[in-house]
Amino acid sequence: MPDPEPGPGQALLRVRSCGVCRTDLHVLDGELARPKLPLVLGHEIVGEVVSSAGRFAPGDRIGVPWLGWTCGVCAYCVGGRENLCEAARFTGYDADGGYAELCVADERFCFPLPAGYTDIQAAPLLCAGLIGYRSLRLAGDAPRIGLYGFGAAAHIVCQVAASEGRAVYALTRPGDEDAQAFARELGAAWAGDTAAGPPDALDAAVIFAPAGELVPAALGHVRKGGVVVCAGIHMSDIPAFPYELLWGERVVRSVANLTRADGDEFLAVAPTAHVRTEVEAVPLEQANDALARVRAGTIRGALVLVP
Repeated sequence: MPDPEPGPGQALLRVRSCGVCRTDLHVLDGELARPKLPLVLGHEIVGEVVSSAGRFAPGDRIGVPWLGWTCGVCAYCVGGRENLCEAARFTGYDADGGYAELCVADERFCFPLPAGYTDIQAAPLLCAGLIGYRSLRLAGDAPRIGLYGFGAAAHIVCQVAASEGRAVYALTRPGDEDAQAFARELGAAWAGDTAAGPPDALDAAVIFAPAGELVPAALGHVRKGGVVVCAGIHMSDIPAFPYELLWGERVVRSVANLTRADGDEFLAVAPTAHVRTEVEAVPLEQANDALARVRAGTIRGALVLVP
């Protein structure tokens, strides 16, 4: 493909790293129905500014997230919910992303990155971290919170929640003792499998695994008034369940995208919460192998492509 050229308001970036996200698989598999084609995947981009429209200086290190552009004038945008903008454009979906050596991005939607993270450590913060953090905030101030699926997002959220004094319950696929041990290393008070369920009633649950059958399971694990947050962009069908699971003012809600305010807040919180990202660098030319490993669910933390 030819080198990208920045348009008005865009920066040209030399990609220094790009995280591999499960959303990339949903796009690749056609589960998200309207990507631009041809398309370069990748929306957890750490880049070095080559040229700027004015916000940054050449050589600056910045992050490019999933939310790449919004209209700024619709009811959602002016109401502080730009993540729901009907005309929004997304990196690695509506615009080419970071599985590349160069990319362009609207400077208004890029973030300066905390200095304490290397390029590969910073990449997962830009989606796994941001969406995970928004999910945690939508779960409210729950003292006992369950994380269903312990991948890239959950391994970050676990650390933030533990730093806030919450009891984190990590629920994995049955038999995944490695993930359960990893969760305990990162501060989880308890780790076990989704089939057995947690030993205590939860105040909230965040579902990161794209498995619809976890919704009624999580509803059965939360106490009255609890909330179940579905954090993924895609999920298999949710099976029918008895109203009794929802009754008692339990709430089921989804998380959609992120706002720039989410990004500013989380990237300030991550260093103070001493969040460390567990990452494995993979050469860019092995991107297909990396996606296959994410599909298999055998990753400890996150994979990050390096050109």
